[in-house]
Amino acid sequence: MSAAERAAWARAITAGFVIDAAVAAMLSLLVNRVQRIDRRVAEVRDSLRAAAANTAEADLIPQVADGVDAVLAEGLQHHLFLGRVLGTVKQ
Repeated sequence: MSAAERAAWARAITAGFVIDAAVAAMLSLLVNRVQRIDRRVAEVRDSLRAAAANTAEADLIPQVADGVDAVLAEGLQHHLFLGRVLGTVKQ
């Protein structure tokens, strides 16, 4: 084998190692990105499940609102009564 052929083989082998290293780095990057996507998909899934659990009792909101309105109305009546009795509230 001549010196030129040996040099060509050395360049080819070196280029092969460089290409192999680049491919390995890109595959590692791809695996890292896929794992990050998997983690974030799991976070989104868990958030959606939490939101579903949080709104599962949403049909009780109107009942609670009616109760709060009743308590506020009664409190206002007490305030007006006490104001009239004490003479501080004018209608």
